[in-house]
Amino acid sequence: MRIGMGYDVHRLVTDRKLIIGGVCIPFHKGLLGHSDADVLLHAIMDALLGAAALGDIGKHFPDTDGKFKDISSLFLLSEVKKLLDSKGYKIENLDATIIAEKPKMAPYIPNIIENISKALSIDPSKINVKATTEEGLGFTGQGEGIASQCICLLI
Repeated sequence: MRIGMGYDVHRLVTDRKLIIGGVCIPFHKGLLGHSDADVLLHAIMDALLGAAALGDIGKHFPDTDGKFKDISSLFLLSEVKKLLDSKGYKIENLDATIIAEKPKMAPYIPNIIENISKALSIDPSKINVKATTEEGLGFTGQGEGIASQCICLLI
């Protein structure tokens, strides 16, 4: 068994879509990044890659490579799954947290879990996604960005 932990953060900016867990969430700001800046999926990928001792998403999908510009993080997540499969790893479970003051994430979590389940070809019962605020504290609490954390177990 191997445990991995992932963390990611992106700044909120105007003129970008807010995509979290592969779901386009209606909001007046989106996340800044080279890809679609899906902070949740980036944390999940880093947790999975870390558990397998395969580096991080920057190693596999560098933001200096134009082919990853505006790419779907769901696609990248499916590529991480292929890499794990090639090394003989199976995902036992994922537990992830989205840290955002706004917008409220709860209405979107079922669709997010479905997207992750499909991208990783695992049962949705192996995936837990929750959201929290920071009660107005820090950059996420002030609405400057959104963060995410994930822990996973591979066998």
